[in-house]
Amino acid sequence: GELRVEGLTMRYKEGLPLVLDKVSFQVGAGQHCGIVGRTGSGKSSIMQALFRTVEFEGGTIRIDDVDTKQIPLEVLRSRLAIISQDPVIYSTSVRENLDPTNSFSDEQVWAALERCLMRGAVEALPQKLATAVAERGESFSVGQRQLLCIARALLREPKLLCMDEATASIDNDSDAEVQEMIRSVFATTTTLTIAHRLNTVLDGDLVMVMRAGQVAECGPPQELLADPQSALSALARAHK
Repeated sequence: GELRVEGLTMRYKEGLPLVLDKVSFQVGAGQHCGIVGRTGSGKSSIMQALFRTVEFEGGTIRIDDVDTKQIPLEVLRSRLAIISQDPVIYSTSVRENLDPTNSFSDEQVWAALERCLMRGAVEALPQKLATAVAERGESFSVGQRQLLCIARALLREPKLLCMDEATASIDNDSDAEVQEMIRSVFATTTTLTIAHRLNTVLDGDLVMVMRAGQVAECGPPQELLADPQSALSALARAHK
């Protein structure tokens, strides 16, 4: 799960300006790194480059010293997982939502649900794992949908987990509980978290501040906050 990005440049279309401009950073295996910055600073573009949903034009991304451009997309994406801001739930059974390729046993699925605080809710359904989910997941609350997405990611045991403000649609009380659970179940997984709320990433190993498609700074959050001149300190003051 060690991630090393060097000189990454990317634009969304030929002729458009760069959205990532010589971005370089490193996240050690099992470390949790928050990515912060103003709208348009390049936070989400890093995720696009990681999953190769947009092919970057320069630089390299290496995971465990493997160049991600040199391996098939299917293999790359099977080793990564993403939990997005809007939970994606399909109109199939609960089980198919969690394990669409039928790669895991029922015991593994139940264990993932238990770790993500959803076992009780699924056991209460009429057909449990076989229960059909309403369109857009409306059988569940927004918070429960997000927990199901977390269980789906947990089952796959990804080398690298990306989270795009995964608790933004959950109320503040539930947010703290879910953040705690995410830290627990993915404690040894290398994690990148795009955050709009600084408090969600300040207890991680690293925080990277993006500005105009470049890395303004990257380091342990408490060290950066201790410097009143740092970009993170400036963001923290702006958020008050």
